[in-house]
Amino acid sequence: MVSTTVHLLRHGEVHNPEGILYGRLPGYRLSDRGQEMAERVAKHLVERGADVGAVIASPMQRAQETATPIAEAFGLTLGTDDRLIEAENHFEGMRFGVGDGALRQPAHWRHLWNPFRPSWGEAYTEQVARMRAAVDAARRAAEGHEAVLVSHQLPVWLTRCSYEGRRLWHDPRNRRCNLASLTSLRFEDGRFTGLHYSEPVADLYAGAKQLPGA
Repeated sequence: MVSTTVHLLRHGEVHNPEGILYGRLPGYRLSDRGQEMAERVAKHLVERGADVGAVIASPMQRAQETATPIAEAFGLTLGTDDRLIEAENHFEGMRFGVGDGALRQPAHWRHLWNPFRPSWGEAYTEQVARMRAAVDAARRAAEGHEAVLVSHQLPVWLTRCSYEGRRLWHDPRNRRCNLASLTSLRFEDGRFTGLHYSEPVADLYAGAKQLPGA
């Protein structure tokens, strides 16, 4: 029996002093704490003796910067897969918190009519389809070993829900996908057998800044 693990790693904290929903906007790098998170995850994987044979990241800068220390730690060339990218979102570039005003503007209301799809961005089913295709490709490439895929909160959470047979519609406040967390998918002979969630940098969360879907 061939055992393979594909780790879905959410990127570390992003430098975002304006507090906007940055989505797919270019130029959003890791903060100093985010860089520490990335280094710490790499160290965690090395210390636990992970057999990492592939490291692949979303094309977004924050994901590339999170993946780089891991690839270096295991002597691997960092790969990029566009299917791991953040979800499209109408509110990209806006402040979207309570009292920030985005939801008070009538021009935006037409994007909020269907939370089940959702109507404000890329369909949940589309995100799952591309993410699972990326997972399958990584599983085949690292068969018998481990792969690390660096992506973003919403795509990672939806992928987990899909594998666990849960509904995709959800309350964003209930996502279990913190910064630099690992959602580790286990496969036996190509068949999904379970997953494990871990937070290797949980001690760094105090004061960390994160937005739903970031």
